[in-house]
Amino acid sequence: MKKFLHRLTLPIQYFLVFLFIVFEELIWEGIAIPIGTYLQSLRLLQKLEIVIRRMNRYLLLVLFVGLFVSVELAGITAGVLIVQGMGLLGVLLYGLKIPIAAFTFWLFRISRDKLLSFSWFRWAYFKLLAFLDWLKSRRIYRNSMQLFRKLKENLQNFWKDLRKLFPKREKSGFFRRLRILYRRIREHLRHNRLQ
Repeated sequence: MKKFLHRLTLPIQYFLVFLFIVFEELIWEGIAIPIGTYLQSLRLLQKLEIVIRRMNRYLLLVLFVGLFVSVELAGITAGVLIVQGMGLLGVLLYGLKIPIAAFTFWLFRISRDKLLSFSWFRWAYFKLLAFLDWLKSRRIYRNSMQLFRKLKENLQNFWKDLRKLFPKREKSGFFRRLRILYRRIREHLRHNRLQ
């Protein structure tokens, strides 16, 4: 029975690990953190931070939970749209949710103490952290992260090699020949139209 349960839960674990890696490595590290860093530098948000720090904890909770739920619903809706064959719309919706998610996590960061003053919120937050720690402790996660890092390194090396083929300078032989070829084709087409 234990073997059967293990075989049953193994695909679920792989799926959860895959989603977590995609979220953490690609979306969070690659997009959300840079957006969050940019948001912190904005003068408007620096003024907003002062207002938020003075805000009533109940109002802050409603604001945070409202933003968090809307971001999660947007992510689920984006996934449903992609599965239903409306990939472009789904990707666009997911892309639009990322800056809002970055703002929501910025809001949490600056109001963490007030939000954790609610016992149910603190309980849910620490349960979520425990789940993420459990997920990261799994051998599946460690092996997947190792594979992901190798894949990422290989892609970066491939990209570097590809960029060497196409130097930035327009004076390189490739671009010069490409420009000459374009002009010849354009002149040939123009010449044929006039005749």
